[in-house]
Amino acid sequence: MNSRSKAKCVCLGFSLAFLFVCTWLPAQNEQAMTENAIFAGGCFWCMEPPFEKLNGVKSVVSGYTGGTGKNPNYENYVETGHIEAVEIKYDPRIISYSKLLEVFWRQIDPTDASGQFVDRGPQYRSAIFYSNETQKQFAEKSKQHLTKSGKFNKTIVTEIRAAQQFYKAEDYHQDFYKNHSLKYSFYRQRSGRDEYLKKVWGQNDQEIDMSTDSNSAYHQPSKEELHKRLTPLQYKVTQQGATEPAYQNEYWNEKRDGIYVDIISGEPLFSSKDKYDSGTGWPSFTKPLDPNSIIEKEDKGFFTTRTEVRSKKGDSHLGHVFNDGPPPAGLRYCMNSAALKFIPKEGLESAGYGKYLPLLKK
Repeated sequence: MNSRSKAKCVCLGFSLAFLFVCTWLPAQNEQAMTENAIFAGGCFWCMEPPFEKLNGVKSVVSGYTGGTGKNPNYENYVETGHIEAVEIKYDPRIISYSKLLEVFWRQIDPTDASGQFVDRGPQYRSAIFYSNETQKQFAEKSKQHLTKSGKFNKTIVTEIRAAQQFYKAEDYHQDFYKNHSLKYSFYRQRSGRDEYLKKVWGQNDQEIDMSTDSNSAYHQPSKEELHKRLTPLQYKVTQQGATEPAYQNEYWNEKRDGIYVDIISGEPLFSSKDKYDSGTGWPSFTKPLDPNSIIEKEDKGFFTTRTEVRSKKGDSHLGHVFNDGPPPAGLRYCMNSAALKFIPKEGLESAGYGKYLPLLKK
């Protein structure tokens, strides 16, 4: 091997090492900022939607836990003593365990020891599985608080137990409400859950909407309509998770005052006041306009773990959030221009976003 070949090998070695470090470190940091919560509230189909909508929740997985056998499945988990549950991965910097508990209690009948609503049997009973002493204390305090609230005239029997091995359920059960919406809607409407929640909490709380913006105009159109409305690039980005080219997109260098809304639903997402030049070639923001306007999910593509950002109402893929942003939060919301529509300050009133004008005043 001549000297030139050796030099090439050394350079290649350094490049691979650098790539490994750049990939490994963000993944390690991401794992350090993720905690788990496990809740059982009857049919796990119904327990995914309310948590997936929460800002700071990265993933919600349906599965089985609390039993004695190993590797249970839908055919035998009752015999092995397991319970249907969901495992939630969340960022404690964005959403607290206490908030997750609050949402949990609003999904169940905590006075029923024999199941939940139409689903009967010990495999459907409610339970909180704590992962550490802190979670245990928060769970116990929340249960005590609910008991003292007088919300229920029966004893609250929801179990608080140490977490055991969680087994992911079959793919068919994951995101059932999205992938089998008609079947889910049919089941949900006849389960008795919504009628009970409305009676107890004064609202039909199928999925608790934590958003402060209740404008029902923000919604996700049909796929057929999206094909007609969007450019090929906009469709690939928002519907298929593609990434547009750096420096070759509409808003990476946009400096005017205004807000950025979802290209699909129109829901407000980011403000120009929080936009900065990250040097990446994509529009970057330090924070969303409203934390409840977006959903963050775990993304394991491209040989690393990242946090995907999606719009809440339109369910559009927007981009990713990274922890290499400026202080004080240290976050960089790296977005695709193709997923956004910019509304300049002078056009906010006519476009129906006049209430955001005070935010843009110097």
